[in-house]
Amino acid sequence: MSILRIHHITLGCSDAQRTIDFYVRVLGLRFVKRTINFDDPGTYHLYFGDETGSPGSAVTFFEWPGAARGRPGIGGTHHFALTVRDRDGLLKWKRRLTDLSLNVDGPFNRVYFESIYFNDPDGTILEIATQGPGFAVDEAPDALGQQVIQPTAEFLIQQRDEAAIKAETWPDPVPEIDHAMVLDQGMHHITAISSDLERTAQFYEGLLGMKRVKMTANYDDPDSQHWYWSSSPDAHPGTLITYFGRDPRKERRAQMGAGQTHHFAMAVQDDAAQDAWREKLVGAGLSVSPVMDRSYFHSIYTKDPDGHIFEIATLNPGFMVDEPVATLGSELKLPDWLEPQRSRVTAQLHPITVPVWKKV
Repeated sequence: MSILRIHHITLGCSDAQRTIDFYVRVLGLRFVKRTINFDDPGTYHLYFGDETGSPGSAVTFFEWPGAARGRPGIGGTHHFALTVRDRDGLLKWKRRLTDLSLNVDGPFNRVYFESIYFNDPDGTILEIATQGPGFAVDEAPDALGQQVIQPTAEFLIQQRDEAAIKAETWPDPVPEIDHAMVLDQGMHHITAISSDLERTAQFYEGLLGMKRVKMTANYDDPDSQHWYWSSSPDAHPGTLITYFGRDPRKERRAQMGAGQTHHFAMAVQDDAAQDAWREKLVGAGLSVSPVMDRSYFHSIYTKDPDGHIFEIATLNPGFMVDEPVATLGSELKLPDWLEPQRSRVTAQLHPITVPVWKKV
């Protein structure tokens, strides 16, 4: 029944073509599947990831044409982070993005990793974070998350050297993504917002069996706590879900819309593990969906204590079940039950063009 790692994150976007151009041309992710929202067949569901869209690399979007922008808040996601190997790769990303006229904040030293922040065309907050040094730099590996760690003062928003941070970048233009910059190691972490971190801890630790690996403060909002959970004992990137603790008297609830997360998913090995999780969640009194066949994985859905949609998805069958690796994402794929209505479905969708993806 183990929760293995992050499976995917799904957000809303207002323009499919603009989203494709950004995630493929700018960030170098591969467009691995064009299909429809199985629960709203008149709209696209777009998948991006590594070469095969492996679990943990997948960033997916429901297209909601013309949708107003959403906003972070309680019950929603604040941002998600992709993984780069090291600091050189991070600085190259800063130079590439700023040369493409994006506003980039950082690099910031988060003690456990370094990172930069920017926005996609719908305002989604994205972070690119380094693999290390990891969470054992200030706690013993067998005692992670057992005590509150006070942040290093020089890295807090009030005391860090913002001018020096803004000026730091790679010295040369970066017109092409190189090996040091590849994001195909997938997501680093997903960060959501909680109105009660102790209650959130009961969900992730008490119910899901994940390990709390850090309790510290939000370096950009030191009055807000920041807790991290991992599905792996070593808390490596790709296994991390983190929450900012916010006062519900001051923080608004999240607003669904373009640029806001619809749900995120954690991976389990197979159908048997998923069935066992469903039984456990129902037994704990949670409302849980039936098992949903999403063609490329099977899913169940519930919600965290603040109402954020949380999915448990299987590893298989994967994106090659209906396309070979070489041509992933090249054709519109529909579930078997919708195939007889292909002409009606396609008539509701506008054409999209996928840029050529270059493997680095």
